[in-house]
Amino acid sequence: MSFYRSDFTVFDSLYLGGGTPTLLKNHQTKRLMDALHNNFTFHSDTEITVEANPDDITAGKLDALRATGVNRLSIGVQSFNEKELRFLKRRHTGHNAKKAVKLAKTCGFTNIGIDLMYGFEGQTRESWLDTMQTAVGLEPVHLSCYQFNLEETTPYGKLKAEGKLRSITEEEGRELFLLTSSFLKLNGFIHYEVSNYGKGKKYFSRHNRKYWQHIPYLGLGPAAHSFRDNIRWWNCRSVEKYCLALSQGRKPVDGSENLTDEQLKLERLYLGFRTQSGVCVDDIGNSLLINQTLSRLKRSGVVKIRNNMIMPTLKGYLIADSLPLMFTD
Repeated sequence: MSFYRSDFTVFDSLYLGGGTPTLLKNHQTKRLMDALHNNFTFHSDTEITVEANPDDITAGKLDALRATGVNRLSIGVQSFNEKELRFLKRRHTGHNAKKAVKLAKTCGFTNIGIDLMYGFEGQTRESWLDTMQTAVGLEPVHLSCYQFNLEETTPYGKLKAEGKLRSITEEEGRELFLLTSSFLKLNGFIHYEVSNYGKGKKYFSRHNRKYWQHIPYLGLGPAAHSFRDNIRWWNCRSVEKYCLALSQGRKPVDGSENLTDEQLKLERLYLGFRTQSGVCVDDIGNSLLINQTLSRLKRSGVVKIRNNMIMPTLKGYLIADSLPLMFTD
């Protein structure tokens, strides 16, 4: 990893995820964290997040994570409903999920996030409310609520193609999204990104905000992506090829792209309109058509303007993915 030292300077966030890092044994986690600290420089207040599966959480595991500097947990619960967990093919139970969150708090973790999922067949409005109520009752400081998507290449996608599983309708998704936002706001959460809620700004995910704000980031591991100086690159997907490159002292990069100004602008708009912060007025341009579009969106309550920033409202979040196209040629 030493060949990355000249590419980046000091980091203030570290995220172990995109898999199940809690499957690692404690000595493996320590070895990994030691290697990272030996090769990179981190601020003293670095946010260090680990994604955790409820079934992997034990007191010993939690103590080992804290000993390596981990100060934030993102626990992949998805649901507290037993029938729904079986549908989602999760290996934990609702009881175990609650036990894991409580144990994390007992072991000294104060920055705990819970990941939940809604919008799949078999889930009802009432069961989703029950799951959110249970999550809120555990007093996490962050919640991520993602809508279930039926990707074609997944087993669920194949079931859909065979007519054995259906997607929720756009209207059903809209109602669940609004229900989620309303319920969590009433319980003290700030809806700071389309799928993310925090109990105050200090609990917003520092790491994820870097992606949304186009701040340089470095990805380590097979298939990981990185971004710096308008260039995005990605590593080999193959673990074998990735390890071979490292053993030969080469960067395990499989490809890259140099983003044009227009591509960067579109990405800034796409990412920005998904966040409470929004996008800078300067980023959308100043043509007559753009100004007319902005005025129309303000009148319809989709966006608001404050301190030279165009910020999506809750209504704007619903069409966040289409907003950038309204400001591009």
